[in-house]
Amino acid sequence: MTVELVDWGRLVTKAIEARNNAYAPYSGFSVGAALWTQDGEVVTGCNVENVSFPCGQCAEANAAGAMVSANRHSTIHAVAVAAVSRHFVWPCGRCRQILAEFADGDTPVMAVAGDQRSAPLSLVELLPHAFATLG
Repeated sequence: MTVELVDWGRLVTKAIEARNNAYAPYSGFSVGAALWTQDGEVVTGCNVENVSFPCGQCAEANAAGAMVSANRHSTIHAVAVAAVSRHFVWPCGRCRQILAEFADGDTPVMAVAGDQRSAPLSLVELLPHAFATLG
């Protein structure tokens, strides 16, 4: 998917809405993710923390899980990640690999911090040596 064809306004809005639903009482670090699928649908997820800190779930993983659990085994065409941060926050390594399961190397990923948007980076730029799924 080319970056120009992505409705970034819609995707960013949905990521921010998801971020506002995050459960982050321990870190205060809320994150929302929005995935634009090949069907033109936007599927979202937010981070969910747990008192046992390593057991929390990332927004991107929850969005991919929501996509699959809704029986939308779809191709992801674009991703927006919105965090409560002054700096751009990109998907962690685990989430990059999860996204790679449903996307291709050209899939653009945008980070949102406050009212600032990053330039989109391709998934292969974020995860140059993914396990066999990215081309």
